[in-house]
Amino acid sequence: MSTLEFQQQLLGVRQQLYYFALSLTKDRDNAADLLQESLMRALTYRDKFRDNTNFKAWVYTIMKNTFINEHRRAKRTKVIMDNTDREQDQVRRVQQPNSPDSTVKMAEIQRSLDRLDIAFREPFTMHHEGYKYHEIADQLGIPIGTVKSRIFQARHRLMEMLTDKNMVA
Repeated sequence: MSTLEFQQQLLGVRQQLYYFALSLTKDRDNAADLLQESLMRALTYRDKFRDNTNFKAWVYTIMKNTFINEHRRAKRTKVIMDNTDREQDQVRRVQQPNSPDSTVKMAEIQRSLDRLDIAFREPFTMHHEGYKYHEIADQLGIPIGTVKSRIFQARHRLMEMLTDKNMVA
Protein backbone atom coordinates (compact mmCIF):
# COMPACT_ATOMS: atom_id res chain seq x y z
CA MET A 1 0.00 0.00 0.00
CA SER A 2 1.37 3.40 -0.93
CA THR A 3 1.84 6.21 1.56
CA LEU A 4 -1.04 8.16 0.01
CA GLU A 5 -3.41 5.17 0.20
CA PHE A 6 -2.38 4.55 3.80
CA GLN A 7 -3.06 8.15 4.78
CA GLN A 8 -6.41 8.16 2.98
CA GLN A 9 -7.51 5.00 4.78
CA LEU A 10 -6.35 6.50 8.07
CA LEU A 11 -8.39 9.65 7.44
CA GLY A 12 -11.34 7.47 6.45
CA VAL A 13 -11.52 5.80 9.86
CA ARG A 14 -10.68 8.95 11.86
CA GLN A 15 -14.27 9.73 12.91
CA GLN A 16 -14.97 6.12 13.93
CA LEU A 17 -11.70 6.07 15.88
CA TYR A 18 -12.73 9.24 17.71
CA TYR A 19 -16.00 7.60 18.81
CA PHE A 20 -14.07 4.51 19.91
CA ALA A 21 -11.67 6.72 21.88
CA LEU A 22 -14.64 8.49 23.46
CA SER A 23 -16.10 5.14 24.54
CA LEU A 24 -12.77 4.25 26.17
CA THR A 25 -12.02 7.56 27.90
CA LYS A 26 -15.51 8.95 28.55
CA ASP A 27 -14.07 12.44 28.06
CA ARG A 28 -13.87 14.53 24.88
CA ASP A 29 -10.44 16.04 25.57
CA ASN A 30 -8.89 12.70 26.53
CA ALA A 31 -10.52 11.08 23.49
CA ALA A 32 -9.00 13.72 21.21
CA ASP A 33 -5.58 13.15 22.81
CA LEU A 34 -5.94 9.37 22.43
CA LEU A 35 -6.97 9.78 18.80
CA GLN A 36 -3.98 11.99 18.06
CA GLU A 37 -1.58 9.61 19.80
CA SER A 38 -3.05 6.60 17.98
CA LEU A 39 -2.87 8.27 14.56
CA MET A 40 0.72 9.28 15.24
CA ARG A 41 1.62 5.70 16.20
CA ALA A 42 -0.13 4.33 13.11
CA LEU A 43 1.93 6.67 10.94
CA THR A 44 5.11 5.88 12.84
CA TYR A 45 4.63 2.11 12.58
CA ARG A 46 3.20 2.16 9.05
CA ASP A 47 5.84 -0.37 7.99
CA LYS A 48 4.37 -2.92 10.46
CA PHE A 49 1.04 -2.98 8.60
CA ARG A 50 0.72 -5.96 6.29
CA ASP A 51 -1.19 -5.68 3.00
CA ASN A 52 -4.33 -7.80 2.69
CA THR A 53 -5.08 -7.48 6.41
CA ASN A 54 -7.88 -5.56 8.09
CA PHE A 55 -6.65 -1.94 8.27
CA LYS A 56 -9.45 -0.79 10.55
CA ALA A 57 -8.79 -3.60 13.05
CA TRP A 58 -5.07 -2.81 12.98
CA VAL A 59 -5.67 0.87 13.84
CA TYR A 60 -8.27 -0.01 16.50
CA THR A 61 -5.73 -2.35 18.10
CA ILE A 62 -3.18 0.46 18.16
CA MET A 63 -5.71 2.71 19.89
CA LYS A 64 -6.75 0.06 22.40
CA ASN A 65 -3.13 -0.74 23.29
CA THR A 66 -2.28 2.96 23.56
CA PHE A 67 -5.19 3.45 25.94
CA ILE A 68 -4.23 0.43 28.05
CA ASN A 69 -0.57 1.48 28.26
CA GLU A 70 -1.53 5.04 29.23
CA HIS A 71 -3.98 3.74 31.84
CA ARG A 72 -1.28 1.52 33.38
CA ARG A 73 1.21 4.39 33.38
CA ALA A 74 -1.35 6.64 35.10
CA LYS A 75 -2.02 3.97 37.74
CA ARG A 76 1.70 3.62 38.50
CA THR A 77 2.02 7.40 38.77
CA LYS A 78 -1.03 7.52 41.05
CA VAL A 79 0.45 4.83 43.32
CA ILE A 80 3.72 6.77 43.57
CA MET A 81 1.85 10.00 44.30
CA ASP A 82 -0.38 8.27 46.87
CA ASN A 83 2.70 6.89 48.62
CA THR A 84 4.29 10.35 48.58
CA ASP A 85 1.13 11.89 50.05
CA ARG A 86 1.00 9.22 52.75
CA GLU A 87 4.64 9.82 53.68
CA GLN A 88 4.06 13.57 53.84
CA ASP A 89 1.09 13.00 56.15
CA GLN A 90 3.25 10.83 58.41
CA VAL A 91 5.95 13.50 58.51
CA ARG A 92 3.34 16.12 59.43
CA ARG A 93 2.00 13.93 62.23
CA VAL A 94 5.51 13.35 63.59
CA GLN A 95 6.38 17.03 63.41
CA GLN A 96 3.24 18.20 65.22
CA PRO A 97 3.66 18.38 68.99
CA ASN A 98 1.26 16.25 70.99
CA SER A 99 -1.39 18.03 72.96
CA PRO A 100 -2.12 16.83 76.52
CA ASP A 101 -5.48 15.54 75.31
CA SER A 102 -3.94 13.49 72.49
CA THR A 103 -1.33 12.08 74.87
CA VAL A 104 -4.08 10.84 77.19
CA LYS A 105 -6.01 9.36 74.28
CA MET A 106 -2.91 7.59 72.93
CA ALA A 107 -2.19 6.13 76.37
CA GLU A 108 -5.76 4.81 76.57
CA ILE A 109 -5.52 3.31 73.08
CA GLN A 110 -2.24 1.62 74.01
CA ARG A 111 -3.78 0.21 77.25
CA SER A 112 -6.73 -1.14 75.25
CA LEU A 113 -4.36 -2.64 72.70
CA ASP A 114 -2.35 -4.28 75.49
CA ARG A 115 -5.56 -5.87 76.82
CA LEU A 116 -6.24 -7.56 73.48
CA ASP A 117 -5.43 -11.25 73.25
CA ILE A 118 -2.01 -11.81 71.62
CA ALA A 119 -3.69 -13.73 68.76
CA PHE A 120 -5.45 -10.50 67.74
CA ARG A 121 -2.91 -7.92 68.90
CA GLU A 122 0.06 -9.31 66.97
CA PRO A 123 -1.50 -9.37 63.46
CA PHE A 124 -3.19 -6.00 64.12
CA THR A 125 0.08 -4.38 65.23
CA MET A 126 2.00 -5.83 62.29
CA HIS A 127 -0.64 -4.58 59.84
CA HIS A 128 -0.58 -1.15 61.47
CA GLU A 129 3.21 -1.11 61.05
CA GLY A 130 2.79 -1.63 57.30
CA TYR A 131 3.12 -5.38 56.80
CA LYS A 132 0.98 -6.89 54.03
CA TYR A 133 -1.51 -9.65 54.84
CA HIS A 134 0.60 -12.33 53.13
CA GLU A 135 3.72 -11.21 55.04
CA ILE A 136 1.89 -11.44 58.36
CA ALA A 137 0.54 -14.88 57.43
CA ASP A 138 4.03 -16.10 56.49
CA GLN A 139 5.65 -14.72 59.63
CA LEU A 140 2.98 -16.03 62.02
CA GLY A 141 2.48 -19.30 60.15
CA ILE A 142 -1.30 -18.90 59.81
CA PRO A 143 -3.59 -18.72 56.75
CA ILE A 144 -4.14 -15.31 55.16
CA GLY A 145 -7.90 -15.54 55.84
CA THR A 146 -7.17 -15.96 59.54
CA VAL A 147 -4.92 -12.89 59.44
CA LYS A 148 -7.68 -10.79 57.87
CA SER A 149 -10.24 -12.10 60.33
CA ARG A 150 -8.06 -11.39 63.36
CA ILE A 151 -7.26 -7.85 62.20
CA PHE A 152 -10.98 -7.24 61.65
CA GLN A 153 -11.82 -8.64 65.08
CA ALA A 154 -9.04 -6.60 66.72
CA ARG A 155 -10.41 -3.39 65.21
CA HIS A 156 -13.90 -4.09 66.44
CA ARG A 157 -12.78 -5.12 69.92
CA LEU A 158 -10.64 -1.97 70.21
CA MET A 159 -13.55 0.19 69.07
CA GLU A 160 -15.81 -1.43 71.68
CA MET A 161 -13.23 -0.91 74.44
CA LEU A 162 -12.65 2.70 73.48
CA THR A 163 -16.35 3.47 72.97
CA ASP A 164 -17.11 2.09 76.42
CA LYS A 165 -14.70 4.70 77.82
CA ASN A 166 -16.07 7.50 75.62
CA MET A 167 -12.76 7.72 73.80
CA VAL A 168 -14.16 7.55 70.28
CA ALA A 169 -16.08 10.59 69.07
